[in-house]
Amino acid sequence: MEISATGRLEVRITAADVGKRVSVRRMNDPAVPGEKFTDTVGVLASWDNGVLLITRKDGETVHIAESSLVAGKVVPSAPARRRGPSASYAELAHVATRAWRPVESERLGEWELRAASGFTRRANSVLPVGDPGLPLDDALDAVRRWYGAHGLPAYVQTATGAEGTQELLCAELERRGWVREVTAELWIGALAPIADRAEGAGVELSRDVDEAWLARYQRKGVSEVALKVLSSGPSVWFAQVPGSGDVPAAIGRCVVDGRWASFAAVEVGPEQRRRGLATEVMAALARRALDEGASAAWLQVEEENAGARALYAGMGFAAHHAYHHYREPAGGPAAGGNGR
Repeated sequence: MEISATGRLEVRITAADVGKRVSVRRMNDPAVPGEKFTDTVGVLASWDNGVLLITRKDGETVHIAESSLVAGKVVPSAPARRRGPSASYAELAHVATRAWRPVESERLGEWELRAASGFTRRANSVLPVGDPGLPLDDALDAVRRWYGAHGLPAYVQTATGAEGTQELLCAELERRGWVREVTAELWIGALAPIADRAEGAGVELSRDVDEAWLARYQRKGVSEVALKVLSSGPSVWFAQVPGSGDVPAAIGRCVVDGRWASFAAVEVGPEQRRRGLATEVMAALARRALDEGASAAWLQVEEENAGARALYAGMGFAAHHAYHHYREPAGGPAAGGNGR
């Protein structure tokens, strides 16, 4: 907190600091037992009518009464990672969308509208990186019309917690009644250590997804549209470890795109877990990606998936940013996407 030369806490932020990363301390309600003060760090999304909206790294928006402030200051962006690759949010956003392509897409200025018959929100949401070329309300109206014409609800995918992410857009969407339904994180790490963690023994790699691989995939009844999404990307590889029957013991998917390799659909049969098969699958895919010139890796993990988070942290991955899907206000089309 900002402390003056006299030792007093000071509020050194104003409404002119909207859009900047700030750290504030507010006084809690004295009638409620507990700590006297609460500290909040995040992006100052707005300061209107005596209320500050601060969006934290995880995307949660905190409402703070101006009258409760006891200290506040602008703080620098989060420090750069000390290990592993570096990347901007914009770079990762575009790499991620190339690894999971929709069946249909259209540009709205610099935004990309994506649709794939509802197969995952990622392939059925707007990627709002850049300027839509319209005032926000007009852009959102155009988004709703486009998704309505496709028989889908309108979703906007946003991100928080890194340089260049969209805390202000999140606040504007919430102000307009859009509802955040899903939050996950994108993690990055160096590729070579993943390849070094295991031999990749017994892992079979293929350019094509087959019936056996799909039998282990968590989303059942995969359609032709889903197959197109799964097979999309600059250089796609599917991995599987044969099981005792027709269903593989483990599977995985990797897309190589320049210096980046993405990992997804790393799944192990319940009866085969704790044998290191997920590590073997990722190591085999990592070796292939290294052979194609990649050096960095990324993946997406849900907040509540403690097992996956522990596995990936042990491989050297760390969170780069959180991403969220906002659904249009009630009254839009009833059909919906599913999954991340």
